Amino acid sequence: MMDKTFDPAAVEARIARRWEEADAFKAGRPDRQGAEPYCIVIPPPNVTGSLHMGHALNNTLQDVLCRYQRMRGRDVLWQPGMDHAGIATQMVVERRLAEQRQPDRRTLGREEFVRRVWAWKEESGGTIVSQLKRLGASCDWSRQRFTMDEGLSRAVLKVFVQLYRDGLIYKDKRLVNWDPAFGTAISDLEVQQVETRGSLWYIRYPIEGEPERFITVATTRPETMLGDVAVAVHPEDERFSDLVGRRAILPLVRRPIPIVADDYSDPEKGTGAVKITPAHDFNDFEVGRRHDLRPINVLGPAAEIRILESEGFWDDLSPEAAEQAQLNLAHLEGESREAARKSIVAMLEAQGFLEKVEPHTHAVPHGDRSGVVIEPYLTDQWFVNVKPLAERALAAVRSGETRFVPENWEKTFFQWLENIEPWCISRQLWWGHQIPAWYGPDGHVYVAETEEEALAAALARDVVEGSLTEEEGAAIASDPERAAGYLTREEDVLDTWFSSALWPFSTLGWPEETPELARYYPTNTLVTGFDIIFFWVARMMMTGLYCMDRVPFDTVYIHALVRDERGAKMSKSKGNVIDPLELIDKYGADALRFTLAAMAAQGRDIKLSLQRVEGYRNFATKIWNAARFAEMNGCVPVRGFDPAAVRLPLNRWVLGEAASAVAAVTAAIDEYRFNDGAGAAYRFVWNTFCDWHLELAKPVLQGADGPEKDETRATIAHVFELILKTLHPFMPFLTEELWSVRSADALGASLELLEEGRGGAASPAVGGGVLALAAWPEARDLADPAAEAEIGWVVDLVSEIRSVRSEMGVPAGAQVPLVLLSPSPATRSRVEAWGETIRRLARVSAISAADVAPEQSLQLIVRGEVAALPLAGIVDIAAEVARLTKERGKLDGEIGKIDAKLGNPDFLARAPEEVVEEQRERRAEAEARRAKIDEALARLRTPT
Repeated sequence: MMDKTFDPAAVEARIARRWEEADAFKAGRPDRQGAEPYCIVIPPPNVTGSLHMGHALNNTLQDVLCRYQRMRGRDVLWQPGMDHAGIATQMVVERRLAEQRQPDRRTLGREEFVRRVWAWKEESGGTIVSQLKRLGASCDWSRQRFTMDEGLSRAVLKVFVQLYRDGLIYKDKRLVNWDPAFGTAISDLEVQQVETRGSLWYIRYPIEGEPERFITVATTRPETMLGDVAVAVHPEDERFSDLVGRRAILPLVRRPIPIVADDYSDPEKGTGAVKITPAHDFNDFEVGRRHDLRPINVLGPAAEIRILESEGFWDDLSPEAAEQAQLNLAHLEGESREAARKSIVAMLEAQGFLEKVEPHTHAVPHGDRSGVVIEPYLTDQWFVNVKPLAERALAAVRSGETRFVPENWEKTFFQWLENIEPWCISRQLWWGHQIPAWYGPDGHVYVAETEEEALAAALARDVVEGSLTEEEGAAIASDPERAAGYLTREEDVLDTWFSSALWPFSTLGWPEETPELARYYPTNTLVTGFDIIFFWVARMMMTGLYCMDRVPFDTVYIHALVRDERGAKMSKSKGNVIDPLELIDKYGADALRFTLAAMAAQGRDIKLSLQRVEGYRNFATKIWNAARFAEMNGCVPVRGFDPAAVRLPLNRWVLGEAASAVAAVTAAIDEYRFNDGAGAAYRFVWNTFCDWHLELAKPVLQGADGPEKDETRATIAHVFELILKTLHPFMPFLTEELWSVRSADALGASLELLEEGRGGAASPAVGGGVLALAAWPEARDLADPAAEAEIGWVVDLVSEIRSVRSEMGVPAGAQVPLVLLSPSPATRSRVEAWGETIRRLARVSAISAADVAPEQSLQLIVRGEVAALPLAGIVDIAAEVARLTKERGKLDGEIGKIDAKLGNPDFLARAPEEVVEEQRERRAEAEARRAKIDEALARLRTPT
């Protein structure tokens, strides 16, 4: 006997163990050797990470696909793993050392610090794996990979060396996003733009040869003016036409700098003239390249002033200017950029160069982990020339080898790759893949997979160059101590995204030619967020085509964001973050998963509310109660049950509806319309099966034994089996538990029948094993128009009567007569068969037929047949008309106010996105309510 209630907490751990014992998620199972493979690689979560709502959505959708394809009979590999997350992990371990009052990273040294990180990883890293299992993720957990495990590290080395030898990796001095707190370059994805209230300083630069004439520039960063190398004006700006080609004198430094004409300068912005500091601004860097301007770096790695030994800072200064600059600026050396700003502004004001200061709000880049202002910083870094690789990736999407769902994301993909810049792949960290480059005594670089290969190349070159004799080279090679000291290893590590870019094939064993690589590459579907289309998706495509000569996946499904119920982006600062683990604890994993899937409409962000999760928890309860009802009424699977042989219209109707629901869910998952699939399953289970079929079947189930009762029991068992299968990808724990209960019930029923000598009508084979490996329902055409016309009419009639009673405020206990107006013979026949059921479900006192509707009655049209509900003495029709008319007037006013807001361009420009969306939703709700009122009024104003 089933428990009275469904307890997710008790079920989930037990079901997880059952799947594990059955090796349900293992790829390459013996029973799937000849099956078509299906592979998804998990977007590897950070080893430091914990489950957040984005993970919950992403992995729920992947799991829906994997469970569905597994049930379709395919050999599924959902490849799990984690990313080493260079900067995040190093930060966690450094913070831990500080909390434990242990020596810091530099005191420990690189080797010991990295050992501590590995120790932390083994002890505390990867908690997200257990959290993903709680969500129900059906990965092949026996195949977990880590971006710094031995195999993936070997792949990273091979790709780096090959790209270098092909001339696609090089070292160069360029601007990068620099995090002064961590002392490393970071990616654009790790930069957040923060609206900041600051100032705009207007600084006057004297014109060379005309000391009384100035060109004024406006800047938000006066501390970088020390590195100015030009002033730019627009070529068509007549205010400065006579100054183009001349030079200005940089205040405080007295460096002569050219005045250049460049489209970058906006005549409508500021003064129309802009200072050009190529070493400290990305746009200025491009202007500098166009005009062959030498960048001058005036900041150090901690964003402190460094000018005394700055390359190029003193080159263009006269001896007198250099001496004066030393006196004026030496005290700034080593000052933070914030302190230097105050000092420089004070000096500018004191020397008459500061024209004015205005308040100014603008976006300032901050490090997403450090929280400090990011500095555009000119430094030596390793880069990949990805342009040739991008061209192949673009061609693959244009040709349809890889498609994006929704398709509109292809435009984003094209835009990024068509304008792609070199990829900075080096990071000034200790945790990560150390770049396989070594420097010889003369600074020449040797890139190789091992130090031994690099040393051999260095010694061979130096012998050829004449800096070593053959004997000296041989002596160094044979002496481990001298060999170890001959080369110096590059200290930088690779950007975490470099190893992640290899994920679809490195996780399958590449560069070895493994059976897994041959079977599962290319993979099938990639499920990810839009924010890493460039950082991860594009790079996987580029490296997949480069290394494997094939695209890494055929479909990229881009899911939207999970926002709060008001549509605001979740953030800790707003206090609106929803923890998926708390929801799982409270409502169960199935309720959360179904909520996310049901709301995952293509291209639309999810507005998550606790009420929706609670609602789908109630859905789980509804299914559980339906299973208990079936169990108590002896509805167990029957061997050899043939849906096509069913005779009762009620059962033919539900089987046709079930087949339609299965087809709808199947098509929706195939087309990545997860919300449509979940919605089709929900409507059939809750409305068609639970609310109608089980209710309409009660008289049969409670009646005498016989063929009709046996058929109805078998039909319910069969339909419930279809329900469990189609819901399993969305609600795996609940469905797996009910599958096991039904298997036990079927076995028990079969044994009882055998003991009675009646044979094994009940089938223990139906539903045996784990549901996760059961076959997906076959598509069958079981539509029966006659059964649908009969049962559908009953359902629609009762539904319409219930709706009218609710709209008109008919008391729940009131019994209202139903009058059918000139009913057809078919309708008379249906009333004869279902009259008692209609009276019970619609709370109708009697059903009669007439040619004319009684006075003060409401007319209903149900499938072309007209019915009337006499309401005299039950509802005051005049008062109801007045009430509804008043409510309609309020709705008109509310809709008018909303239309005024939405028609105001200023409101649309200034209001947050979630506020605008909220207004649109309010209008849609008001419009829907107004339509219902109009429908009710139409009935009330034309009583017969």
